[in-house]
Formats: sequence, structure tokens, C-alpha cells
Amino acid sequence: MTSALPSVLRRTVIAFGSFRRIFKDPEFAHAVAQLATTDATAPAPAASSPLAAAAPLAEAAPDAALLLLGLFQREGRLVDFLHEELQQYSDQEVGAAARVVHQGCQRVLRDYLTITPVREEPEGSRITLERGFDAAAVRPTGQVLGEPPFTGTLRHRGWQVRASRLPQLTSSHDLRILAAAEVEL
Repeated sequence: MTSALPSVLRRTVIAFGSFRRIFKDPEFAHAVAQLATTDATAPAPAASSPLAAAAPLAEAAPDAALLLLGLFQREGRLVDFLHEELQQYSDQEVGAAARVVHQGCQRVLRDYLTITPVREEPEGSRITLERGFDAAAVRPTGQVLGEPPFTGTLRHRGWQVRASRLPQLTSSHDLRILAAAEVEL
């Protein structure tokens, strides 16, 4: 199955993302340089190439995100809280509101998602990232030079969703309505 060629806008996004990555990732820069000098009829880059590992980008369907945001609004009034201008309130009032938002949103996470740390070690632990580590799950920061293995300090354990139990909806449910307007009669 062939995919459509990217639009000018999409190619611009790809170009800027590649430009940034070339400065950060010497292997990627080397692969791009090889690709630029390779004939268009030549075979694709080898499987070990950073270019070969890059998955094609796909547009995310907003349905699950909108459903989850609607649940955060219903249970924790998250959207109301984020749209509120907090400067007019005291720290105590903001803290009290944040506690209500936190409890409601925490309930949504607990009821609809199973979330676990990406890494089990405690934050502050020294860990080693071996060659072939999952770059989607672990992001090296600081002075990232050379090839793995990398040894460093775990600053954040990360989070991953192990299971999702979002409710099913009828086809007439409009997910763009995060909270219906309320009219008291």
C-alpha cells in the first residue's frame, strides 16, 4: 500500500524537525547525508539506520482525547480551572480549588486508565541505557554524545498507559461538547 506524498505544509514540518535533529543526533545527520547523495532508485537505508527506524507520522484521531478531556471536566472541572484567571484569588483559594480539581481528575485516571511508571527504579538512581533502548520510552537529556551504553541519573520515572477503559459512546454523542451549558429555569 502506498501513501500519498506529503503536502508542502507537511514537508515544511518534516524539514524543520529534521533540521533540529541533525544538530542533536550525529547518526541521523550521517544518514541524511548518505540519503542526499544516494540515487533515488537505490534501496532504502539499512534497518540499523536512524532514518529506517523513524515511523511515518499519522494524524491522531481526537476522539479519545476529547472523551478523556470531557471526563476530566465532568469529574474535576479541569477546563473551568484552566480557563480561570487565578490572579484575582488568594493562594488559599487557588489551593482549595486545586484540591477539588486534583481529586476529580485523579478519580478519572484511576477509573479509566491503568498508568504505571516507565522505569521501576527510584528517581535519583544511577541507570545504564544499553544499545537499542526504547527512545520512545526513555529520553536521554544533558550531554548526549556518542553511542550507547549511556549511564546517568534517573530524573523522572516516566508514565505509560497499560490499559484504557474509556466508556463507549452512542454515535449521536458530540465529543466536542466537553460540558453542556447549564441553564437554570
